[in-house]
Amino acid sequence: MIEFLQQPWPWYVAGPLIGLTVPALLVLGNKSFGISSSLRHICASCLPANIPFFKYNWRKEVWNLFFVFGIFVGGVITSVLLTGSDPVAVHPALAEELAGYGITDYNNLVPTQLMNWDALFTLRGLLMMVGGGFLVGFGTRYAGGCTSGHSIMGIANLQLPSLIATVCFMIGGFLMANVLLPIILSL
Repeated sequence: MIEFLQQPWPWYVAGPLIGLTVPALLVLGNKSFGISSSLRHICASCLPANIPFFKYNWRKEVWNLFFVFGIFVGGVITSVLLTGSDPVAVHPALAEELAGYGITDYNNLVPTQLMNWDALFTLRGLLMMVGGGFLVGFGTRYAGGCTSGHSIMGIANLQLPSLIATVCFMIGGFLMANVLLPIILSL
């Protein structure tokens, strides 16, 4: 059984399971799916500040915090129990391109040359980790939700703003991966 769980699931299994989250949440409690809203709920519950954005009944959305905690616990269980011993398979063309930037160790999909404490205090590390984190947070707030909220829940509800946001997410990801990332990696 463990061997089965350690293998990547095909799209025709994983996709419908993710897609069935939307009707399940709607049927079971008229809830919207999204991850970025959990940060707002945490801030509203923990910060005693008198900020209007955090003044709402966050207790009504506590289910979302349990959902996100379940994602965290699932990630921990997967990394401890279900990680295979085989090295991560990277396409040879991508491996060659990354080697040109000095990235050769992927350590379970995390390029250790980029994601470590020493790299954080370089220009490249600050741009990627701090700048990238800020842009993700800003973009999520500006778009009114994250990729999971818009792409899974919003499109399933036939919301035009979610379709527009998802198209913009895809264009931004394409530009980042193909235009900006090579520039940042060459620093």
